[in-house]
Amino acid sequence: MSTPPTELSSLRSTRVVAARRLGKRSFRAKERRFLAEGPQAVREAAAHPGGPDGRTLVELYATAEAAERHPDIVAAARAAGAPVLTATPEVVADISGTVTPQGLVGVCRFLDTPFEQVLAARPRLVAVLAHVRDPGNAGTVLRCADAAGADAVVLTDASVDLYNPKAVRASAGSLFHLPVAVGVPVETAVAGLRAQGVRVLAADGAGERDLDTELDEGRMLGPTAWVFGNEAWGLPEETRALTDEVVRVPIHGRAESLNLATAAAVCLYASARSQRTSAGCRGVTSS
Repeated sequence: MSTPPTELSSLRSTRVVAARRLGKRSFRAKERRFLAEGPQAVREAAAHPGGPDGRTLVELYATAEAAERHPDIVAAARAAGAPVLTATPEVVADISGTVTPQGLVGVCRFLDTPFEQVLAARPRLVAVLAHVRDPGNAGTVLRCADAAGADAVVLTDASVDLYNPKAVRASAGSLFHLPVAVGVPVETAVAGLRAQGVRVLAADGAGERDLDTELDEGRMLGPTAWVFGNEAWGLPEETRALTDEVVRVPIHGRAESLNLATAAAVCLYASARSQRTSAGCRGVTSS
């Protein structure tokens, strides 16, 4: 009869302290590791092949209850070579930093893609997050880009940290699905994409062009990158000036505006519909 694994119970354990510190950006940058919390994120992390430094999932902390409830995730983590550490609910909650922890927290290696590699793949649909400061919005736009079939997401150097725990949670696993370049100056992003034949559009409520008109005139059939701005004040004039067109999402009702993530979803799906045949579209399901 095998001996059950020892349960981590001390919040002062060296291992627990090291994992908890990844909630802070400075420690994430130093270690080039981040936290993925919850079944969906951990499942995707275990499946992600990683890069030269090894598989993405480094280790998994799980409560006994969560491990029993998700044996497939535990098995996938072990198959990926990641140690599975059983811990008390208090320890897992302390590491995750969430109000309602889900019992699973993975420590993962950074997985961002060099911008040059994004360009080399000749992308047809890209989301560029310029001056996006809210991690929840950043993660949600990443999820929208993934759902719309985008080829990549680019976060400029003025945007939030991709590996902020709130951004990782909001991406709902999409962080592990498509290339994401980080820390790219917006001028470099626009120039690089344009050099690859990508039409760069700024999404802004004050745009002179209308999204419906763009679609009706067939101007969105080719490779397109959408630049999305700050949640509160949109895109600065100098950023709008870099792009090929400034396009607004039409408001047909009485709403003052759309929030960032909703506008991003509308724009990305408009491009996706233009670029794909109806036979190639997947159905939309709720999570």
